[in-house]
Amino acid sequence: MPMAGMNMGQGMDMSNCQCNCMGTGKGMEMDQAKPMEMSQDKGMEMDHGMKMDHAMAKPSVPAGPLKIAFGDKSAQWTQAALAALPHKTVTVYNVHVKACQTYTGVPLIDLLTPLGVPDKPHGKDLRLYLVAEGSDGYMAVYSVAEVNPDVHNATVIVADSLDGKPLADSGPLQLVATGEKRPARWVRNLVAIRVLAVE
Repeated sequence: MPMAGMNMGQGMDMSNCQCNCMGTGKGMEMDQAKPMEMSQDKGMEMDHGMKMDHAMAKPSVPAGPLKIAFGDKSAQWTQAALAALPHKTVTVYNVHVKACQTYTGVPLIDLLTPLGVPDKPHGKDLRLYLVAEGSDGYMAVYSVAEVNPDVHNATVIVADSLDGKPLADSGPLQLVATGEKRPARWVRNLVAIRVLAVE
């Protein structure tokens, strides 16, 4: 399993998938009234090619509340606060473990719009991008359009559960995105998201 999480790509060969998520490369999605609880496999492989065992893969800094900032506005989300929000479930094929996995979490766009991030971006709004960071310092970049269902088909969630159990090694929170070929931008132990603009 990758350090930054796991991804699946659109158009990926799903012939090895045994969990009825065949037929879509970006994963199946379902609205969920309550978050499911999830678990995490222990074997990991960092996306940039370095392999680590379970003990070494733990972040150097414990994951805390998720801090999100946009301009002069910011919010801090605890696990309990996120658990009270509407959740979405996505089922994706993980190429690293060669199996389908089901993540549940809060759509990222639902955490961004209260801070003023446009829900229907156009024009200059499309200059906005976000930097997601894990407690170990791993960072990934998304354009705001990529996390917005009004513009993009992929679903990006702040996951708090995997396959019905709380996240373990990659949690308590992990950024998960459908529609990608590699897991490079799945940020485990997610602690911060900064929304910025290209100058």
